[in-house]
Amino acid sequence: MSKTVFCKKYQKELPALNVPPMPGPKGIEILENVSQEAWEKWKSHQTTLINEKHLDMSDPENRKWLMIQMDKFFNNEDYEKASGFKALD
Repeated sequence: MSKTVFCKKYQKELPALNVPPMPGPKGIEILENVSQEAWEKWKSHQTTLINEKHLDMSDPENRKWLMIQMDKFFNNEDYEKASGFKALD
């Protein structure tokens, strides 16, 4: 049976990630509070933002902005969306 986690994005028990998705405390926090489904949704949205906003991921300010958007996304706050983009859900 798969491990589950109470996902803060979807507010219910869902299958958990198997490993932290990034190094350090932030990766552990995500592992303990975000489901596999929510992480996959974020990865897709993150790609959209990087492409739409032409973010340079070597720029620390762009990485910081993206991390803020990730936190907002998982906390169900008002996060940045690509212009003209409509989510399917």
